[in-house]
Amino acid sequence: MNTTDKKTRIVQFNETGSADVLKIEEIDLVEPKENEVRLKVEALGLNRAEVAYRSGQYLEKPKLPSRLGYEASGIVEAIGSKVTSVKVGDKVSTIPSFSMNDYGTYGETTIVPEHSVSHYPSSLSSIEAAGIWMPFITAYGGLIENGGLKTDDTVLITAASSSVGFAAIALTKIKGGIAIATTRKENKKQQLLDAGADHVIVTDTEDLVERVMEITGNGASIAFDPIGGPMIETLAKAAAPQAKIIEYGSLSGKPAEFPFGQLLQKRLHIQGYILLDISTDPEKLKPAREFVYNALENGKLKPTIDKVFDFEDIVKAHEYMESNQQLGKIIVKVS
Repeated sequence: MNTTDKKTRIVQFNETGSADVLKIEEIDLVEPKENEVRLKVEALGLNRAEVAYRSGQYLEKPKLPSRLGYEASGIVEAIGSKVTSVKVGDKVSTIPSFSMNDYGTYGETTIVPEHSVSHYPSSLSSIEAAGIWMPFITAYGGLIENGGLKTDDTVLITAASSSVGFAAIALTKIKGGIAIATTRKENKKQQLLDAGADHVIVTDTEDLVERVMEITGNGASIAFDPIGGPMIETLAKAAAPQAKIIEYGSLSGKPAEFPFGQLLQKRLHIQGYILLDISTDPEKLKPAREFVYNALENGKLKPTIDKVFDFEDIVKAHEYMESNQQLGKIIVKVS
């Protein structure tokens, strides 16, 4: 990449650890390579993956010093010589489909591969557009691509107050399913009901398995879970015969007890899944992106924004995410 005499500010970290390792640094502005796009960033969407990456607990270890970030909305500022899908001046947002060891969206500008850049419906603001692809494509891949979600399926959505949780509720209702959302705290219950959940289980005061059986009679058809650890055994108990349990995270940080007895007794299907399974496969990404784009355009889907931080408050934004207070997406406004 050729450097210029212009500068830009980015977020990076020189060691793994708590949120305060994140620093805003000034660097030389660089030009995109032949298959890359440079964006003037308007907003960033925060994700649990970035917290795990920053703290050294993600699927891949950061190569220090490291940038980070999967989601951004912005305006195309420069394009590489072989880029054909966007032009300078286009308003776009990024689909997480790259390694954070190669690219990172946290900054006043960012360079990303062309395949990760997508137009978004003009009805959305840049704040909303910064938080659409991660939650909605994650939910699409888990529930529709892998879960085979169909009308009248009962879907158990754990940690439902996250942006992916809200997306899963919305997709379940679009497909005619019954959404059972779980949350630990009573104060999140009403917003989950308002978002379309048919039932909400408050796990600090209610027994998850008992309530699922009361609601369904024989268990959930699909469980969509980012918690992992001991939760897998609980989900197996709450599952219907031949149900699918889709694991897309490990928020518990604890070892899992494999539910072998339930697996055999109920003929369960337990599957690990990450967004990159969809977003890095062009044949799978195309229908997922079209489904989400069309549903956003016609108003069937709408991002749930919890709180917006300023760019200078990136550390506070990460700390807020780790506090587990949020209901939906945390956004950082850049310009």
